[in-house]
Order: sequence, then C-alpha cells, then structure tokens
Amino acid sequence: MRETSHFVHRYLRPSMRFPHIWCPGCGIGIFMQALIRIIDRIGYSKDDVVLVSGIGCSGRLPVYVDFNTVHTTHGRALTFATGIKLAKPRLKVITIMGDGDAVSIGGNHLIHAARRNVEIASFIINNQVYGMTGGQCSPTTPYGAKTTSSPYGNPEAAFDVSRLVEVAGATFVGRTTVYHTTLLDRLIEKALTKNGFAMVEVIAQCVTYSGRWLGLGSPAEMMAWQRDNSVTVDKAKQLNETELAGKIVIGVLADRERPTYNEECAKLRTKDLKV
Repeated sequence: MRETSHFVHRYLRPSMRFPHIWCPGCGIGIFMQALIRIIDRIGYSKDDVVLVSGIGCSGRLPVYVDFNTVHTTHGRALTFATGIKLAKPRLKVITIMGDGDAVSIGGNHLIHAARRNVEIASFIINNQVYGMTGGQCSPTTPYGAKTTSSPYGNPEAAFDVSRLVEVAGATFVGRTTVYHTTLLDRLIEKALTKNGFAMVEVIAQCVTYSGRWLGLGSPAEMMAWQRDNSVTVDKAKQLNETELAGKIVIGVLADRERPTYNEECAKLRTKDLKV
C-alpha cells in the first residue's frame, strides 16, 4: 500500500490487498471509515478493540482493519461477542452484521443479546437484501419489492430492526443512513461509549441488487433517495402514519440505563448457594 498521511490508513492491515471486495458505490466503505474515525477520536488502543462479524458483505469489514478481529459463522457474531465480553470485560467488543446475518439466521441471538444487555456495540448494515449470495429477499426487504427470489414481489412484511431491538431491551438504539455522515458519527460514538447493549441500524445502498428494485441506477441516486426519504425522530412525531409510510426515521430511538449482563453475573459470583 502506498504511503499516505490519512489517519484511516493507520488502522488498515498493511498485508491486505486493496481495493476491497465491496462493489463500487457500496455503502459499507462509508461506514468502515466512520467507525475508524470515531475509534480514533475516542482514543481506544487497537489492542483494546475486538471486532466480530458473521457472514455476508458487511462480514468482510473486520478482515481489513488492524484490530483484534473474529470472522465467525453466519448469524453467530453476537454469540462469539458475548463470550469474549464475559471472558475479557475490559475489551471494547463491537459486532458488524448485515440485515440477513443479524435478523434472519441470527435473529434469536440479536433478541437475547439485547434482553441480557450484554455490553456490546452492535452495528447492523441494512441494505435490505442478501447482497453477497445473489440479491434474494432478506427480513428487511420491503413488502412488494422485486428481488431475485421474489420476481413477482415480496409477499412478506419487513422487520423494523430498530423497534425489534428496542423492545427486546437494548439500552441504546439509533438509526441513520450512510448519507447522513454527521449523524452516523454521532450515533457510532454513542454506541461505543454506552454501558450496555447498543445497536445502530445503518441504512446503506446495495447498488448491485437493491438498487434495481428501487429503480435507481447509481450510488449517488441511491444516497439522494436516502436523503429525500429520511425524517428525524422529532419530525416524525409531527407526522401521521400515512405521512410516515416509506420513510426512514433517523436519530436516537432509545437511550436508557439498566444493569449490564457482566454486572449481573458479577453479583451472582458474590452469593453463597444455600440448598
């Protein structure tokens, strides 16, 4: 890799061949730079950060960055991350997942990690499609959308990922798009510094597949669509259900406090078992 003074390159593995695996215009690269930017801003040591991913396009992100990284099996990022956090509580554990990885095969783990309130900063890159395996429906593909596995339109309602995680018990939930980079930075920082299970849903474009059913032909058009179809949490409160249809509500959706799973387990270790 050629020498550069850009701070991001201090966090990339020098042994990796670039350009990366993602398609031109993919939103995951925008998220990766934002994550590195905030880790650098907070001042975490590389040795204190663990990035855990599953399988899928977003699952490739830890391969490129120079932290402690674990590339796990499909849908199991949070189970590995939970074990790491319990074994080494001092580490800053981060999971990177796609919508298929986190909400389909990994959906049960997502619910219970939030319920237990394991101190993990979890990021779900939601491009509303299975991007790596051919553009099939995912649990977040909009109703009626045409994909390679639903050529006549998706007959299923889409999961609201953020609402699901909020109801399950996460202490912090945020949603943004890769277009809204300032908000993206702010939500990443809040998630990384939250004491408890924090999840940020990041709406990102998949130009190769989901762009087709949106009828958009370029990354710029898809990001303009994100801009034009997003409303802030405060603005959403002023709109009725009809006006909110098809809109992306962005901002902080939940921020609360409760004991973490590590704290609850520590309490158990101090108790005497009386039979």
